[in-house]
Amino acid sequence: MNILVVQNTVQKNIEDSLKNVESLIKKSKSQKLDFIVLPEMFTTPYQVELFNTYKQTDDTEVITFLQNLAQKHQSYIIGGSVPEYNQTKLYNTTYIINRNGKIIHKYRKIHLFSITYPNGKTFDESETLTAGETLGVFDTEFGKMGVMICFDIRYPKLAQKLTDEGVKVIFVPGAFNQFTGPLHWETTFKARAIDNQLFFVGCSASSHSYGDYQTHGHSLIVDPLGKIIKSLGRDEALINTQLNLNEITRVREQLPIQKNKKPL
Repeated sequence: MNILVVQNTVQKNIEDSLKNVESLIKKSKSQKLDFIVLPEMFTTPYQVELFNTYKQTDDTEVITFLQNLAQKHQSYIIGGSVPEYNQTKLYNTTYIINRNGKIIHKYRKIHLFSITYPNGKTFDESETLTAGETLGVFDTEFGKMGVMICFDIRYPKLAQKLTDEGVKVIFVPGAFNQFTGPLHWETTFKARAIDNQLFFVGCSASSHSYGDYQTHGHSLIVDPLGKIIKSLGRDEALINTQLNLNEITRVREQLPIQKNKKPL
């Protein structure tokens, strides 16, 4: 399964962000891509007061871009996330697009991010966003895949529910900041991968993205043993690698965590 993780730099304008993403993908050396993964709020400055300004619906600019991207590369698109406007509410939503450019799933972030920094400054997505309520699971020719968004990675029960659904990879568009990122980003991904014996793919925007929010970057892929296969730094960059899904079975036979799990 050939994956391209795109750690783009979010620009002030949506159009510039989309051009930047397209330019980055052109640098990929792979001729065949099965999944293209984008970051949380990959065209939106990560500021609560701007989410309404950058909102999208199923037929607006960013989603059309994702559909065209899927058709062009004949690849599934894990569409990072956008502020999705639905009737009267805004959600932090990942659009999943199939190889033909069709929207096959929308996952709305369940656990909305909030924090009080050491300097007393606060950030709370719930000021403008509504929490989702349903799991992010979709079917592919490789089997079931799962999606969580950023703050969701901190909740073991959500990852376990996705595992119970039979997913093989959990994609996590994210935007950890430069306070929590160095402390928890790698640790939480490794922990969830070890707990569930699955591949986890974390995709963040670069640290040079527009706006006041200081994004951590450091996109990564973790294998079912909790080993980081590939990772990036703070700058704009790509991860292009193949995942051997047979590793899930091998690891679970070596270390039967899932088999020996007891209901509590």
